[in-house]
Amino acid sequence: MKAIGFTQNGLPIEDPASLQDIFMPRPNPGPRDILVEVKAVSVNPVDTKVRAGTFTREPKILGWDAAGIVREVGPQVTLYKPGDQVYYAGSIARPGSYSEYHLVDERIVGHQPRSLDAAQAAALPLTAITAWELLFDRLGLLEGGGDGDALLIIGAAGGVGSMLVQLARQLTRLTVIGTASRAETADWVRELGAHHVIDHSAPLHGQLQALGIESVSHVASLTHTEQHFAQLVEVLRPQGRLGVIDDPQTLDVMPLKRKSLSLHWELMFTRSLYQTDDMVRQHELLERVAGLIDQGILRTTLGEHFGAINAANMRRAHALVESGKSRGKIVLEGF
Repeated sequence: MKAIGFTQNGLPIEDPASLQDIFMPRPNPGPRDILVEVKAVSVNPVDTKVRAGTFTREPKILGWDAAGIVREVGPQVTLYKPGDQVYYAGSIARPGSYSEYHLVDERIVGHQPRSLDAAQAAALPLTAITAWELLFDRLGLLEGGGDGDALLIIGAAGGVGSMLVQLARQLTRLTVIGTASRAETADWVRELGAHHVIDHSAPLHGQLQALGIESVSHVASLTHTEQHFAQLVEVLRPQGRLGVIDDPQTLDVMPLKRKSLSLHWELMFTRSLYQTDDMVRQHELLERVAGLIDQGILRTTLGEHFGAINAANMRRAHALVESGKSRGKIVLEGF
């Protein structure tokens, strides 16, 4: 089968060897696996981080977002049958989705929204899972809750931010404040439903005060947490909650003590990495997201379509993600 992989980490994305077209054997499903014929994939920051930092001698396939059609199922599979259209983010402990055929555990897969095509659906899974878990499982908010509270989202125009803005606006009573530093991305965040947009390249507290907001109850820091950390502590109200998804080299949590602030990490791969007892919750939330999409309550966050799934197009997509200037999700479709 066709696939895209690398054998040497740390190469700049401009180097053709950083991502290459390769051929791999078609895999066979395990007991709870489904074998998916991949129709579309999207690109996430984790793809670029693994490419840059993972040493390997054998070809390593990246990709943790896909939409496709089930072609085979393992003997213990109960949720899917051949011919089903699905979407999912997979497991970082297994080969990725930049391949014609891909194995994934049925417990972390959802049926593709009926109203979306494969490209539109492939933009959703990883960011939808991350945003849902961050909002409801980590920050502890309840659907329909948050009345009188405010959520500040740092980096609201990216993939996770684009889903988090929608979920918070549509499923809670929070005041949703997103950050964006360019007019184009600020417009995108407003379009997704944020009540307010402020600039994360300028002091945050003064901008919030100008909106009549002295402090916020919750912060979702999606990028550059180290850079903004002192300001986030400043704008959080006492006993507030800070959720983080990025990879700061260091994070001194002592400034949180004075206000009794709590810190909450979110990694959507945790459930699949550790085969947790509640792993099927990712299937359940993807099913719920698909329903909300089909009802018109949520929308796909596809930002740009980069054409066919091949190494040349994937290198262009990685370069844009690494630039930090992407809006929504970059999708590739068809081998």
